[in-house]
Amino acid sequence: MIFLFYFALAGALFCGSFFLVSLVIPAASSSTRRVLEVTASAQSAEQRVNRTRRLQESLLRIVRQTRAKIGLAEGDRLRQRFVSAGLRGNGPMEIYFAAQMLGPVAAIVAASFIPSNTFLWVAGLATVAYLAPDFWLDHAVKGRRERIRRSVPDAIDLLVICVDAGLGLDQAMLRVGTELSISHPEINEEFLQINREQRAGKPRMEAWQSMADRTLLPDIASFTSMLAQTEKFGTPIARALSTFADGMRTQRRQRAEEMAAKTTVKMIFPLVLFIFPSMFIVLLAPAVLSIGRGLTGLTN
Repeated sequence: MIFLFYFALAGALFCGSFFLVSLVIPAASSSTRRVLEVTASAQSAEQRVNRTRRLQESLLRIVRQTRAKIGLAEGDRLRQRFVSAGLRGNGPMEIYFAAQMLGPVAAIVAASFIPSNTFLWVAGLATVAYLAPDFWLDHAVKGRRERIRRSVPDAIDLLVICVDAGLGLDQAMLRVGTELSISHPEINEEFLQINREQRAGKPRMEAWQSMADRTLLPDIASFTSMLAQTEKFGTPIARALSTFADGMRTQRRQRAEEMAAKTTVKMIFPLVLFIFPSMFIVLLAPAVLSIGRGLTGLTN
């Protein structure tokens, strides 16, 4: 009996062990298969990204060689415009030249299908396609400059708070850029650029003057001049920043009042063109209809 009991117990343990192994092995194989699938998908995504990057590099290289042959060179003024628009590197400039070269060709091909006045359509669309990248670049520069102008008062106020708390100007600048990275990413980029230039060995005033040259804003130019005078005459930076922040708040309030005063003049045109004609129709139409019916009765 004891022998049969041990034999049954051994059989039960063997069957249980076999059952557990049969459960574990498919699970391990499924998890391994899942890992392989994820790895394969990651590798395929990376291959697609690399393929797209290589294609872009090939196209940009072709554009670079083509514009070098036809004489389209990049000047300092054009590069300065790209820097003012926040577009750094050679990629955006090559895309700009590619649009200038391929846009007119596409416009000519599209305009050739217009049956009437084909030559005028070809000339007009080709001119617009050639000038469109330049217009877009001007729009990008003005938009970024306006966003930086709006962010300057907030940045100056935060600089005053950080300097009053005991931070140096460079540390306060980095702290302010971090705080404004979401609401005002453009001023954060400029502050980071100043920090990179200073780490590269550029003097502080030259780094700030480079920011003024990139943005071409009166507020930034005034701020740079204030910093230069503070460093030259030894004025406490906290006091100078507080005075400059008060002036910035006054200018912002005056600018808001000026915009509010201009709204009365700007409202004249929609009133005259849209609202007054509707009011005249509503008020005078019944009288005109009544007069018309009266005149019709008199003639009869």
